[in-house]
Parts: sequence; structure tokens; C-alpha cells
Amino acid sequence: MTDVSGAWYLSLAAALFGIGAFGLLVRRNVLVMFMCVELMLNAANLTFVTFARMLNDIAGQAVVFFVLVVAAAEVVVGLAIIVAIFRRRREATADDLHILRG
Repeated sequence: MTDVSGAWYLSLAAALFGIGAFGLLVRRNVLVMFMCVELMLNAANLTFVTFARMLNDIAGQAVVFFVLVVAAAEVVVGLAIIVAIFRRRREATADDLHILRG
């Protein structure tokens, strides 16, 4: 069996982060933008785990745990905002966030 080097994991993380950044900048649908942010967070997690493995240090994996906790909190708040937008308008985009003002 061949051992996959850390450079492959870092390349994959860079590609995932690039796809997420491109999708975030190009798409206007709120749900797609939300998924792109999650893809970027997972790419950062893959980078942390890769460096933790390469350096034989568990600190990177501890950071991943905290990033996942923050991502879970972001999902709760983000989905609440998205549901609030879609209750007002069915075809809502990111440009329609001004309708949430009281």
C-alpha cells in the first residue's frame, strides 16, 4: 500500500476552498451560498487535520472540533435567517436581505 502524502490532502483542501469561494462569489441563491461557506469551512478543517498529522500534534484536531462547534452554531442562525427570507418571498436571493428590517 502506498501512503498518501500531506501535499495531496492540502491540494484537495485548496481545491475545495476555491470551489466554495467561487460559488460564494458567483451564486446569488442564499441556500447555495450557505453550502459554499460550509464547503470552505470543511476545506479549512481538512487543512488543520493534515497539518496535525504531518506534525504529530493533536492541536490541529482540537481546532477542528471548535470549528465544527462554530459551524453548527452558524447553521442554526443561518438557517433561521434563510427560513425568515423564504417565508416572505419564495424566490429570494442574497439581494433581498433588506426585507428583514423591521
